[in-house]
Amino acid sequence: MEPSQTIIAHSLEETHLLGKKIGEAIPPGTVIALTGDLGSGKTAFVQGLARGLDVPAGYYITSPTYTLINEYPGRCPLFHIDLYRLEEDDFEEIGLFELLHGEGVTAIEWADRLHKDILAEHIAMDFEILDDESRKICISEHGKARFLSGRIAILK
Repeated sequence: MEPSQTIIAHSLEETHLLGKKIGEAIPPGTVIALTGDLGSGKTAFVQGLARGLDVPAGYYITSPTYTLINEYPGRCPLFHIDLYRLEEDDFEEIGLFELLHGEGVTAIEWADRLHKDILAEHIAMDFEILDDESRKICISEHGKARFLSGRIAILK
């Protein structure tokens, strides 16, 4: 997977801002596959994504590690999924496949647990910890649609 963009976010606020910009740019039905170690910024990104999708500020966006899926209202529904504790056999039980083809935006943490053929058209984002504050974020788009190409300014 060759990234179409690599961004260095120097703070939590820059990670939120990237999420917000992407949320403003993508249409309903978009799937975002998030990978990276614990604490690398996946949930922080989704917090910004929610703001870009007009999820009301009163909603606190948290990792769905134990609830598995959190749904938030916005311009279109945001489905935040965490696959960290799940086995592949559980994916159908939680309704994952329906969400991947629905009208909402679906953000999947630990997407590397999915079989590579499950996600056809999606945005892949890999988060890497550089230091206490900075994260390297590699973004690539897969499938026919190119929602982000040229739309996300590189953070300085």
